[in-house]
Amino acid sequence: MTRADLAVIEDLSQAAVLLDPLRLRIMTAAREPVSAADIARSLRLPRQKVNYHVRQLARAKLLRRAGQARRRNLVEQRYVASAAAYVLSPALLGPMAVGDGPAAGGFSAPRLVALAARAQADVSRAIAEASTRGLRLAATAVATDVHFDTADARRAFADALHAAVTDVVSRFGAARRESTRPYRLLVACYPLV
Repeated sequence: MTRADLAVIEDLSQAAVLLDPLRLRIMTAAREPVSAADIARSLRLPRQKVNYHVRQLARAKLLRRAGQARRRNLVEQRYVASAAAYVLSPALLGPMAVGDGPAAGGFSAPRLVALAARAQADVSRAIAEASTRGLRLAATAVATDVHFDTADARRAFADALHAAVTDVVSRFGAARRESTRPYRLLVACYPLV
C-alpha cells in the first residue's frame, strides 16, 4: 500500500485526533517507518505515553503499519504516516464555514477567503474521487509575487489581468455540454503582510 501525497481530513473526530500537539510531533516523527519506542526516544517521552498516542493515531487511520523490526529479543511494530501531508477540509466547520453568503461578497478579502476555501473543498473532493478510481487529477496552478509602485499601477495590472483571463477563457473554453468536463478557474491577487 503506497502512501498518499495528500490526505484531506474531513471527519471531525479524525481532525481532533490529529490536532493534539503531541500527536502532531509523533506524526512528524513518523514520516518514515519508525517504532513507537524510537519515537519515544527521539521525543524524550515515556514509551507508554507515546504508545497510547500511536494507537489513537493508528485507530484514526492517520498512522499505518509499516512492517516490523527486531530489536534484541523483541519485535517492534513500525508505523508510518498515512500521507506525506494533510489538509483540513473547510467542511469541518459545518455551517460556520466560510461560504458564498453576504460576508463573502464583492471584491473583498472575505470573498477571496471564501473562494480559496471553495477551491480547497473542490480540489479535495476531486483528489479523493480520482484516487478511488486510480486516476491522476489534471490540474494546474501558477503562483508568483508581484510588486506595485502605486495604486494606479495595481489597478492597471488588475484590469489587464482580467482582460487576459477573459480572452484566454473565450479562446480555449468550450460551450457547456454533457461531453465537456467542467473546470473552475480562480485568479487572485492580495497584499502580503
